[in-house]
Amino acid sequence: MHPQVRQERPGACPVCGMSLEPAAPALEEAAAPELADMTRRFWVGVGFGVPLAALAMLGHWAPRLIGTWGAPRALGWIEFALAMPVVMWAGAPIFARAWNSVAALSFNMFTLIGLGTTAALVYSLAALLLPGAFPPSFHRPDSTVPGYFDSSATIIMLVLLGQVLELRARARTGSAIRALLDLAPQTARRLRADGGVDEVSLKTIVRGDRLRVRPGERVPVDGVVLEGHSTVDEAMLTGEPLPVEKRGGDLVTGATLNTSGSFVMRAERVGGDTLLARIVDLVATAQRSRAPIQSVADRVSAWFVPGVVAAAVTTFLAWSLLGPSPAMGFALVNAVAVLLIACPCALGLATPMSIMVGMGRGARAGVLVRDAQVLQRLEGVDTLVVDKTGTLTEGHPRLDAVIAVGADFSEAELLRLSASLERGSEHPLAAALVEGAAARGLALVEARSFEAVTGRGVTGIVEGRELAVGNRSLLEAHGIATVDLAARAATLQQRGRTVVLVGIDGRAAGLLAVTDPVKPKAVAAITGLRKAGLAIVMLTGDNRSSALSVGRDLGITDIVAEVLPDQKAEKIRSLQDAGRRVAMAGDGINDAPALAVAEVGIAMGTGADVALESAGVTLLEGDLTGILRARRLSRATMRNIRQNLFFAFVFNVIAIPVAGGALYPLWGLLLNPVIAAAAMSFSSVTVISNALRLRRVTL
Repeated sequence: MHPQVRQERPGACPVCGMSLEPAAPALEEAAAPELADMTRRFWVGVGFGVPLAALAMLGHWAPRLIGTWGAPRALGWIEFALAMPVVMWAGAPIFARAWNSVAALSFNMFTLIGLGTTAALVYSLAALLLPGAFPPSFHRPDSTVPGYFDSSATIIMLVLLGQVLELRARARTGSAIRALLDLAPQTARRLRADGGVDEVSLKTIVRGDRLRVRPGERVPVDGVVLEGHSTVDEAMLTGEPLPVEKRGGDLVTGATLNTSGSFVMRAERVGGDTLLARIVDLVATAQRSRAPIQSVADRVSAWFVPGVVAAAVTTFLAWSLLGPSPAMGFALVNAVAVLLIACPCALGLATPMSIMVGMGRGARAGVLVRDAQVLQRLEGVDTLVVDKTGTLTEGHPRLDAVIAVGADFSEAELLRLSASLERGSEHPLAAALVEGAAARGLALVEARSFEAVTGRGVTGIVEGRELAVGNRSLLEAHGIATVDLAARAATLQQRGRTVVLVGIDGRAAGLLAVTDPVKPKAVAAITGLRKAGLAIVMLTGDNRSSALSVGRDLGITDIVAEVLPDQKAEKIRSLQDAGRRVAMAGDGINDAPALAVAEVGIAMGTGADVALESAGVTLLEGDLTGILRARRLSRATMRNIRQNLFFAFVFNVIAIPVAGGALYPLWGLLLNPVIAAAAMSFSSVTVISNALRLRRVTL
């Protein structure tokens, strides 16, 4: 509840008195020594408290069975003997936290519990030892003064039960992080210099180690494939159900599942540097963050305990002066009930519990939220600005069309020769041509005299033919007329295609069209985002024709194209100046300035460094459906927080007057301190249970 409080060992928060959470997540569910201790104390309390309650009921409902004049007094000493182990031993942690709160002048729920039970205990002990000191109106017919040993013990038992239930419920909030940690294997197969294999602990792996991954095993750490070929299920990162092919030079991520084939990889990132470890750390940090709405509870809590003490004092004075006989007995019981039923614990738990569970639910859905402040801001966003390349589109150019001019070359031959030449180029368009040829089953051959002309294209000789593959200026520089290609190229460019012209042996041979395809889920995602009330703006540095083409496919009409990264940030500011609350979704690299300026920066992709370090929200799946999930998560979490705060406020507004005896003049109803203590404990558990519902929310 107070993330600024840190210490090296388990214990209680000096501010609110609640148990501290471990800062570093662990793979195993924690042994929870505090839960074990509280459980043991609760059952010891039950062992003494149940006979104590039975005796108290016997003395109240069947006084004749007590027998002689001295029996009631003897019964009082038996009740005292049974109550002391419950109060002094089982309740020791409760009183320790109460004393710490007074010493630190940071009053909390344990302050109220300590005051209430101490008052009841001291009164009962005085009634047992010095009954003659009390006014006659306090006495029973047998001249004894009734005590409340049973109430003190029962209150302690109920508070301990509430703590046990609360600790168990809070332990469940760590299940999301443990689910992530469970994905990582505990061992890896490390190759020795002599070719042998040792199975070693993951903790001993260092960067540069060569590791073998067999079918059905999880990739141990982040690295690069050196030998072999396989398919890897990366659903834990991307959400995509289809495995991805991996060959030499491809990157692999720790904890992803190798489905078929065997390969050797080189470890690049190990330990806390792996993507999985950084995701876990991000989720854990986010779960400890505070939402702005928490300030509401903080302001109320600052005045809450002094206000409750004042209400208890007022109750005591009112009953002692105006109440029926025995007035002091009524005054004490009702004042204690007021102290016990007030529940700053539920008020304090309202926000952090929902944040913890909500962040964990988002992580399981591939939505990583940096902190609670971002989650709250996301709920109020009304405009979504999206980058084109890598956000709306695949970000990976693909061959779209092959057009041959004349009868000298077929389309397949034109592509085969061009791809054979482009195989020597590192340009992304070259990779698209090579991949397109491979997809069509074309066998490529070696090229000679390869030359890359910066800003124009490439030239070379393939199977004795001179090729020029590039833009119009490259072909014209080699004396090749491009009139026959210009009109067709213009038509394709208007449709957002990038066109590569091909000249063979001094003549125009054809053209190749490359496109960055729209992501398969983009159309449905944009439609869903509009239904959610978001205005969509496309902001891209790409050319306008390409942007308009993508906009037509997705139904986006508000398009700003051909802008530099700093100009993207200016566009975000202009929208904000117009009163918009803006979220920006980009690839987390060239969109970094705009991501920083927007109320919420959303990084797409599979957890690039800049995304995990700077973005408010990182979507592991890398498409816009993740924004829908993030939006639903934000709304569900904030709604859950408001429900918790409402319950906590309303509970106290109603419960404190009832405990003070507000219903007695009308219906003769009073709230027993035992019932007040039970209500206080279970109100906290109710808030926690409501927060745990977020684990099942549909995103």
